[in-house]
Amino acid sequence: MLSISVVIPNYNGKHLLEVYLPTVVAALDSIAVDHEIIVADDASTDGSVDFLRSQYPTVRVVVNTENKGFSGNINCGFRLATKDLVLALNSDVALDINYFVDQLPLFKDPLLFGTMGSIYEGDGRLIDSAKLPVYDGFSFNSTVNATYPDEPDVLRTTFFLSGANALMDRRKLMELGGMNEIYSPFYMEDVDLSVRAWRRGWTCLYVPTSKCTHAPSSTIARTSSSDHVRIVSRCNKMLFHLFHLQGAPLLRYQLYLAANYLLRWMFGDRQWYNALRRMHSLLPQLRQMKHAFQATHPQTLLKARKHMIEGLPPTARRTF
Repeated sequence: MLSISVVIPNYNGKHLLEVYLPTVVAALDSIAVDHEIIVADDASTDGSVDFLRSQYPTVRVVVNTENKGFSGNINCGFRLATKDLVLALNSDVALDINYFVDQLPLFKDPLLFGTMGSIYEGDGRLIDSAKLPVYDGFSFNSTVNATYPDEPDVLRTTFFLSGANALMDRRKLMELGGMNEIYSPFYMEDVDLSVRAWRRGWTCLYVPTSKCTHAPSSTIARTSSSDHVRIVSRCNKMLFHLFHLQGAPLLRYQLYLAANYLLRWMFGDRQWYNALRRMHSLLPQLRQMKHAFQATHPQTLLKARKHMIEGLPPTARRTF
């Protein structure tokens, strides 16, 4: 049986760890596999570290002295992981007792990069399932959920694994270098990681029978202004497209950005301009990373998308 490292990023989330960490321990104990829990603490000031050390002495804690953002923080946890699989898990997610049961056997497939379960809100509403890579010829919308009412419990490919509950092959994860920290402090890092896996020739699966519950609270909403969140989100979507698109699709996306530039100027959208300015400051770093990645992983995003949708039923394919 494969061993599991659970890596939980935390920033001032003591109140969340108190409620949700016991569900993680219970789910791991129920399958009796070799495991470890690692909490990567992003310079918390709420006593999170003291709480963990006193109440969960077997939990490994890596403490950052300065805030690194989501990808930088969780990468610190990834680097400490020693087991076969790594579960990247948000601190506000409660695992079902049988969360791992249907996922572990899937890793016999040497091409499997990772899996994710279904994410519900406390009221029982499904909020995260398999993701569809909807492409309009200019840009990708990666947040579209795919549900299959006639076959609700069937495994499906997914465009990306949610960073809230992604179970991944540790060797493959580290070969990809973990989360890309250019997306700090938050957003698009989980999409980018999964797409890099698809471009490498690996697959990502959605396991609907593996269930977890996400708290309605949000760390990002509590710690960042809405303007800042929108600016970072828009910037990171630009970076994602500029990193993964090539040739004619890249040119079309650049024309799309130019048209947006004129439109946003007409309406005085200052958030969009701030996002564009932020993106331009990161372009030299992005170009270097893109060149290095393409040298060893030449498959394009559009070919990876084709590979991903080959496993979907015709009714799903017609939605693209």
